[in-house]
Formats: sequence, C-alpha cells, structure tokens
Amino acid sequence: MVTKQFSGSPDDADLMRADSLAREIFSDVANKWALLIIEFLGERTLRFSELRNEIEGISHKMLTQNLRMLERNGLVERTVHPTVPPRVEYTLTEPGRALRTTIDGLCDWTHRHLGHIEASRSRFDA
Repeated sequence: MVTKQFSGSPDDADLMRADSLAREIFSDVANKWALLIIEFLGERTLRFSELRNEIEGISHKMLTQNLRMLERNGLVERTVHPTVPPRVEYTLTEPGRALRTTIDGLCDWTHRHLGHIEASRSRFDA
C-alpha cells in the first residue's frame, strides 16, 4: 500500500481554516449517508440497487448524490459494464477502505457508549 503525501498548500490541509480543502472533504464524508455507504460497501462490490436495499431509509436521490460525491473524492470506484441494460457496480478504493477503518472505530464507539448516550438523552429531555 502506497500512501501519497499531500503536496498542496498547508492552508488546504488546515481544518481550522473555513476555506480549507480538508474542511470541505471532511464535510463531504462526515454525513450519515456517506458513512453508511462506505460501511456497507466494505470489502465487496455492490450494484446500485443492492446498495439501496442494504441502506434502510436512503432515497434514490440521496444515494446517487452521495455516490457521485464519494466517486469525485476518489473513495468509491464506479464501473459500468457494457451490457443491456448496463450493469453499474461500486467498490471502495484504497483510500475508501482506509476511511472505512476509521468508520469501523466510530461504529464500535457508538455500540460501546449507546447506553450512556440514551440515559443522558433521557435525563436531558426530562
């Protein structure tokens, strides 16, 4: 595995700056649909309809928008097979698989602290 080093301006990688590229990327991938798409793709390749069936509650429009954004950011690869009708498949790229490791940690954190969060919400809402 080869990790490319960032070669742009240091300002582009600074999350503290409102106009940084890093903040834009963070905003793109830190939404519930993107996280779920990355998680469900995992180590497998899925067709659009399979992915939509896996992610309960996602609309056709939201899945399309998030897949396009993930593809634009190089996290998902879209493959169109020249069949009739065309078969389109999605898979994670190497950076997408690396991000999935982080998402797995977030999922583990959620499972570990779910009881605490539920109790805190109940106290707060009372």
